[in-house]
Amino acid sequence: MITREKLENNQVWLYVVVLAIAAGFGLIVPDVAGQFDRTISVVIAVLMYSMFSQIPFTSLKESFANRRFILALLAVNYIAVPIVVWILSKLLPEYPPLLLGVYLVLLTPCIDYVIVFTSLGRGNEKLLLMATPILFVTQMLLLPLYLWLFMGREAVGIVELGPFLEAFVGLIVIPLGIAIAIQLFAKKASAGNRILNLSAWLPVPFMALTLFVIVASQIGKLSTHMNLIIKVIPIYIAFMMIMPMISRFIAKWFKLDIGSGRALIFSGSIRNSLVVLPLALSLSDDISTLVAAVIVTQTIVELAGSLIYIRLVPHLLLRQKI
Repeated sequence: MITREKLENNQVWLYVVVLAIAAGFGLIVPDVAGQFDRTISVVIAVLMYSMFSQIPFTSLKESFANRRFILALLAVNYIAVPIVVWILSKLLPEYPPLLLGVYLVLLTPCIDYVIVFTSLGRGNEKLLLMATPILFVTQMLLLPLYLWLFMGREAVGIVELGPFLEAFVGLIVIPLGIAIAIQLFAKKASAGNRILNLSAWLPVPFMALTLFVIVASQIGKLSTHMNLIIKVIPIYIAFMMIMPMISRFIAKWFKLDIGSGRALIFSGSIRNSLVVLPLALSLSDDISTLVAAVIVTQTIVELAGSLIYIRLVPHLLLRQKI
């Protein structure tokens, strides 16, 4: 019998299997798989609701009281990460669509499956989960600024404000509002509690569905731009090697406890590919394919690296003191 606990404990391997199936499906029947990109935003929105519904909003005040963690989280994601990304981007060709894809995915901290890997890496996933609204709002506000600083007028010519606002409303405001409304309803009626209990089953299957839809619909585009894709893979690997060390240093600097420090490492190292992909797909047809392919490549590299993180972080990088 499948229980929620078994599903959650084996979710990483489920994602690996789903990725393999999605890649095969996307390559064998690309015309059919390509139609899935229309569902990406909807699937992500449901995924975000399912994760927000698990946040104990009545305890948010206590979570925000941990100012050191929030400040460390902001420092890692919006000071350290942009500096590292800027330096690494200098190793890439000066081709705006390629750079845009790299900037979109690396400048935005993950707010979905980072929770999964933080938990598996024995970090304080609840603290990070409660910080997800802050991370999304700040990245949506700061991303246009960083794109302008890094790309100047080229970014203005490529990126429109509309899709960013649409993603913000559709992927965070609406799912968050529904989750809060149901939690308030649950305080007054048992039906609300039943809805929340059912919602607790959704994150793992919808994460798997999200990965399937994204990879199946976009995998065929990787071969079209393979000469450029090969150039970004070392950048992504370098990012995943550098950021854990920097995040560990910042965790020590802010004197975070072990669980919070591990959460900081995962947040600083895992990026927001699932949420920025709809932004890439909303670009003009002549560049959206490459930008989406660059983002999907990061997802594949990152999932492989995250499987290493869950072993490396608790056992070597930030071990429990005896």
